[in-house]
Amino acid sequence: MITVNNVSMNFSGQTLFKDVELKFVPGNCYGIIGANGAGKSTFLRILSGDLEPTTGEVIIPKEERMSILKQDHFQYDAYTVLDTVMMGNQRLYDVMKEKDALYEKEDFTDEDGVKASELEAEFAEMGGWEAESDVSRLIQGLGLSNDILYSEMSSLTAKEKVKVLLAQALFGKPDIILLDEPTNHLDIQAIEWLEDFLMDCESLILVVSHDRHFLNTVCTNIVDVDYGHIKMYVGNYEFWYESSQMVQRMMKDQNRKNEEKIKELQLFIQRFSANKSKSKQATARRKLLDKLTVEEMPASSRRYPFVGFTMERECGKEILAVEGISKTLDGRKVLDNVSFRVNKGDKIAFVGEDEIAKTTLFKIVMGEMEPDEGTYKWGTTITTSYFPLDNSAFFNDCDLNLVDWLAQFTPKIPEANTESFKRAFLGRMLFSGDDVFKPVKVLSGGEKVRCMLSRMMLYGSNVLVLDQPTNHLDLESITAVNNGLMDFKGVVLFSSHDHEFVQTIANRIMVLEDGKLTDRLGTYEDYIASMANTAE
Repeated sequence: MITVNNVSMNFSGQTLFKDVELKFVPGNCYGIIGANGAGKSTFLRILSGDLEPTTGEVIIPKEERMSILKQDHFQYDAYTVLDTVMMGNQRLYDVMKEKDALYEKEDFTDEDGVKASELEAEFAEMGGWEAESDVSRLIQGLGLSNDILYSEMSSLTAKEKVKVLLAQALFGKPDIILLDEPTNHLDIQAIEWLEDFLMDCESLILVVSHDRHFLNTVCTNIVDVDYGHIKMYVGNYEFWYESSQMVQRMMKDQNRKNEEKIKELQLFIQRFSANKSKSKQATARRKLLDKLTVEEMPASSRRYPFVGFTMERECGKEILAVEGISKTLDGRKVLDNVSFRVNKGDKIAFVGEDEIAKTTLFKIVMGEMEPDEGTYKWGTTITTSYFPLDNSAFFNDCDLNLVDWLAQFTPKIPEANTESFKRAFLGRMLFSGDDVFKPVKVLSGGEKVRCMLSRMMLYGSNVLVLDQPTNHLDLESITAVNNGLMDFKGVVLFSSHDHEFVQTIANRIMVLEDGKLTDRLGTYEDYIASMANTAE
């Protein structure tokens, strides 16, 4: 259990949050959400003891063991994978090393024997004899080979290190697990395995994540860091989002009778309470929702940017034809005889582990890179807008402020070139007041993404090409982009790691693996199900 009493946090005179009173109990998974910079990771650091709050205290029983997902990928480079994962239970690891050191002594004494006996008993009590097989199960569950157990961490790739550090955080049945963005850089299978592991876990779990599907699957509660306050609500992210939007609408509608409002909210709660129960977590969530009252529904004051794409003209029959495209980069063939046709109404997600292949294909069809072989042809009615993976060329060494930067991309119509139009447009993208006069080169990653989306919206194109558009965005902006692309009537070609984003937008999946392209009609979850069936 974790008890948070009167916790506040100030940085350089700015209050991140204040007067926080919360209690976290075992068996639940708490998703911590909030806008970028709101203080999610800071709050997690306070709970872990890594950071002292300005006021208040965090109370954790001394006998409870906490495990934290480490962010330093080089911290364990001198250790083997097995040792690194076992360090998730530091006491178990220390006991193992201490007894091993005793047995290696040349002058082993009777006192050493007594000490070794005590250590052996403690080691056995903590499950030490099963530790290696437990590590193996975690490693293999996350998609790594058992052969790497005795490899040094320094020999692993960045993605492999991420998985090992995640296994470390889950090792040894900790009482409390703190996870900051655990799905980053994980593949589909690893994320599904992690979801199942956490849903069946009896520990107290707190997780910061921008992955809505992950939050919906594992969370029993949402902890909302919102404009200086931190509040806890029952349910997963979808329940929090839909109910907060509903409450906001009802608060604005002063003419509706209170009884009608309450009835609608109660029906909403009942609908979510009846959701499928796949695990202990889902069952616990349903029980909590059963007890939920209307007064406990969230009423978030968070703002969402407006993202909406309109077409100046509809697409004709010919959209894009790609024939036999191949490309080799740094001696590796990232695209190998890739061919496909894009049809009217297509919203195509390009998926697969090879990020370079997807980015290379987008660069080629957008004219930024030449293929080694093959051709592509856009239809005569097609106009395109491109969201590149790397947007630095648009901002680095640029001294323009936001208003002047946007002026480079406004259509040739009088009202669009007025300052009032540009300021209003930027306001809808959450740039208001003096923010619009900031130099674009000092913007954060998320702010630059919102600028690039603004640029795309001004073009009125009928085909959108987006390479990882959700990178650097908070949940509110991801949701806005998601809704904007769902509503768009034209063609979309995109890549993303966000499960919910791909599932709700794409009606066609193109898989790039080992340079080859596989074309699959249907949704993302159809594709995942087909992969699972193939594996069986």
